Amino acid sequence: MLPNHAPYVIAEQFGTLARLFPGRIDLGLGRAPGADQLTLRALRRAPGTADTFPQDVLALQAFLAPVIPGQRIQAVPAAGTEAPLWILGSSNFGAMLAAELGLPYAFASHFAPELLIPALQLYRDRFKPSEQLERPYAIVGVNIIAAETDEAAKRLATTQQMSFANLFRGARGLSQPPIDDIETYWSPLEKAQVTRMLARSIVGSRDTVRAGIEALVAETAADELIVVSDVYDHAARLRSFELIAQVADEGHSHDSAPTRTQGLMSGAVRVEGGDPPRSHDRPGRFQDGLLAAGGSVK
Repeated sequence: MLPNHAPYVIAEQFGTLARLFPGRIDLGLGRAPGADQLTLRALRRAPGTADTFPQDVLALQAFLAPVIPGQRIQAVPAAGTEAPLWILGSSNFGAMLAAELGLPYAFASHFAPELLIPALQLYRDRFKPSEQLERPYAIVGVNIIAAETDEAAKRLATTQQMSFANLFRGARGLSQPPIDDIETYWSPLEKAQVTRMLARSIVGSRDTVRAGIEALVAETAADELIVVSDVYDHAARLRSFELIAQVADEGHSHDSAPTRTQGLMSGAVRVEGGDPPRSHDRPGRFQDGLLAAGGSVK
C-alpha cells in the first residue's frame, strides 16, 4: 500500500531484496491505505497521500532504474535493480494506471468482484507497451476453500464469512473457528453485503474447485490466479492448498482439459501463458502471495 510509505524508502527496501535475490522480487503497489485514520497517523502519513499515487509510482520506478547523469538523489542499493512493478487494484483507477504505464495488473476480485470484468477489459483495451512489459498481463485474486466434500468446505468458509460480517459491524479481529450454521451469525443485511463481496469465491471439493477455476479462467482469460484460502485451522488450511494444488497438477498433466494450469505455490496458480511478456530479458519468477504481501520471493 504505497500511500502508507515514502517511495524512496520502498525503493531502498525492495532494492535490497532485489540485490539479495536477483530476478526473484516483484513489487506490487496498491493505492488504498488499507487502514483507518489512527493507523495512518501512526505511520506519519497524511490522509490525502493516495491522491499522488500515480506520481509516487513513477518516482519509485525512477529510484529502481539505473542512475542517470545529474541525478542528485539515489536509492542505494536499489538503483539499477529495475525490480518489476505491479499495480494492485480493486477499481477502474488501477486498471487505467497499469494500462497507461504498461505494467502488469492484479485485480482484487476476492473482495471486489463486481468490477473484475470491466477493469480487465479497460486494462487490456488501453494498455500501452513499456520497457517492462510488451502486452497486458493480468492476475485475478480469488477465494478458494477446498475440502474433501462440498459440505465440509462450506463449513470452513464460515470463518471468512464471519470476518467479513465483522468488518461491516466495525469489529475487526482475529479469525474465528468455523460454525455449523452461518445464518445464526449474520443479519439479512450483513448476509447480502458479504455475499456480494464474496460472490466469486470457489468453495467445495476437488471437483467443485476444478470446475470453478476453469470457469473463472475461461471468463477472465487470467494469466495467473492469486488464491486466498482463509481457513481457521492450520492443518485444514494446508489441506485446502494441497487439494487446490492437486487440481492444478491435474490440469497441467492433461492437455485436453479446458483450462491447463502450470503450477501452484502457496497461494498462486499460474495459468497458460508463462511469465509476463517482458520487453527485456529477466530471470523468470513465480508469484507468491503478491496481493497479500505487496511483493514476492520465489
